[in-house]
Amino acid sequence: MVKNIVFDFGGVLLDWNPRYLYRDYFKDGQEMEYFLANICTLERNSELDRGVPFHEWVAKYQAMFPQYSEAIALYHTGWPKMLKDSIPEGTALLEDLKSKGYGIYGLTNWSAETIGFAYSRFGFFKDFDGIVVSGEEKVTKPDPEIFRILLDRYGLDAGECVFLDDSPVNVSAAASLGFNAVLFDDIGRVRAELEMILNRK
Repeated sequence: MVKNIVFDFGGVLLDWNPRYLYRDYFKDGQEMEYFLANICTLERNSELDRGVPFHEWVAKYQAMFPQYSEAIALYHTGWPKMLKDSIPEGTALLEDLKSKGYGIYGLTNWSAETIGFAYSRFGFFKDFDGIVVSGEEKVTKPDPEIFRILLDRYGLDAGECVFLDDSPVNVSAAASLGFNAVLFDDIGRVRAELEMILNRK
């Protein structure tokens, strides 16, 4: 029987995208896309999610791409503008499940240096019974270790948890560890799949 729901944050509860910052910086949309595809990429952002300090990360890529030094520095100093808002479909689902008495947990790939900004801005974080942040643990999804950290820290059984994430790779990793894993895409489909899982005897 499912007792707990584990939420990813970015793409499920929070709308985070570097374009919200850089579309005001770059005058040319094509240059912005080049920058995000080749300089400050999502793959390189994952280093921050694994706990690399921003100042080290910025210095590293400024040395590699000095022509973009100012834009790279902005990845740190302008970071709050990347976090546009909450995702209504995700937060409504969280509220519904909380009201039904399920334990609510978070498992997110996120920098330890910026997660506090999200906590302070969005009140729904008060509804969580526990949160594991990759940047604090120095390990990211889909590594099985971060899932085990969550289970061990809060005394959870994977088979009693639903895991929600917008990344197919992370969903597959959770499923392989025994979680009831659901890809967060179309909210109608997500709610239908959740209902089936939660009503399973």
